[in-house]
Amino acid sequence: MAPAAEAPFLVALNLTRRCNLACAHCYLDAGTRRAGTGAELATAEVAAVLDGIASLGGETMVVLTGGEPLLRPDLEAIACHAVGLGLMVVVGTNGTVLDARRVAALIEAGVAGVGISLDSLDPAYHDGFRGRPGAWARTMTAIDACRQGGLAFQIHFSVTNRNAAELEAMIAFARSAGALALNVFFLVCTGRGERFANVSSGTYDDVLRRVTRAAHEETRLLVRAKCAPHFKRMAMELDPSWPITLAHGYEAGGCLAGTRYCRVTPEGEVTACPYIETPAGSVRTTPFADIWRDAPMFCRLRAPRLDGRCGCCEYRKICGGCRARPLARSGALMGEDFLCSYRPQGGSVIEPLHDATGDISWTAEAESRLARVPPFLRRMVRKRIEDAARRRGRGTVTADDLQASMPRRFVGAGPPPGVGRFPGRWGGDA
Repeated sequence: MAPAAEAPFLVALNLTRRCNLACAHCYLDAGTRRAGTGAELATAEVAAVLDGIASLGGETMVVLTGGEPLLRPDLEAIACHAVGLGLMVVVGTNGTVLDARRVAALIEAGVAGVGISLDSLDPAYHDGFRGRPGAWARTMTAIDACRQGGLAFQIHFSVTNRNAAELEAMIAFARSAGALALNVFFLVCTGRGERFANVSSGTYDDVLRRVTRAAHEETRLLVRAKCAPHFKRMAMELDPSWPITLAHGYEAGGCLAGTRYCRVTPEGEVTACPYIETPAGSVRTTPFADIWRDAPMFCRLRAPRLDGRCGCCEYRKICGGCRARPLARSGALMGEDFLCSYRPQGGSVIEPLHDATGDISWTAEAESRLARVPPFLRRMVRKRIEDAARRRGRGTVTADDLQASMPRRFVGAGPPPGVGRFPGRWGGDA
């Protein structure tokens, strides 16, 4: 029997298939990128989905993305509705149409931050990867607009064989630019991306180890791997005492598809992740909350019976492999993740540390300092610090714990910002 569904940590709403770029790994044809599909969810339909997400409770983060979501004229209205429901809202964008005026509009709507795609510090490579001359320059302008306008931003870096050597330089750039996080994405080959040479097994392993070390050592920037659940194993190999190694949650790596994460397509189909194209249901015929709780695919993912190396791996409960890769290659949702090079050693299954609530208290000063962290990162920072306290046998988090554990850019920052509003910068030298 599948475990009861917890509220999602993250829901991605793909609001449109329209896009002003032509990325090499995208599955959309040119006509769809220009005009969309004609069947996108209307504003009221998106609002109903958001109502369903909010009805599940929890602290769900909603990512408004696309295509290019800034091409939807109702984006701010959608964001405002979500914020009014108590949801945390961020926007995923290529940045090419994000200017000072739009930054101000997103802040006014209550958007907590944006994720901006930047795939190289070499303009020619980025423009070629994104399929449009001048894209790199426009993206850099968007980063400046966010920084100057006070809108928190993350940088999204998609790794391929051709840009893997740039990882450390990209980390340094994200830190100096004032980004709150660098999310390193490992592409899953579906759609047109199946014909795009994304990353070899050797490069994947090498880059993921470098990401793991950076995540462990970086003090001014959150560095995270996306679509790379083997991060959890590498984190444990690097430092078994690192709280993230056994943590069960959004920032701890692992695959959340169908368990704490899903996406909604522009036409209303709900899938476990963007790379799993098989729909679990449609919000046009079934309420979102019912799909989330009861969809057979989601129930399978919450009680997986894995095959191949994944099925006998001692890390299967904290990693579990990517489910989209074997599904895309052979149609086997529970097949082994062929991109992983690890050979199971026959040891005992490693159990995750499940979320604990109510066992850790916070001093008033500690809560005040935590409030300086932008809202869309606050839950993750709170969990990281509480996990560390539990492992040390501590029952209370103090301001000194935050001083030692939080990224330095938040330490000693100014007064807590209002919801969706971040005046100035958060300390550090960015």
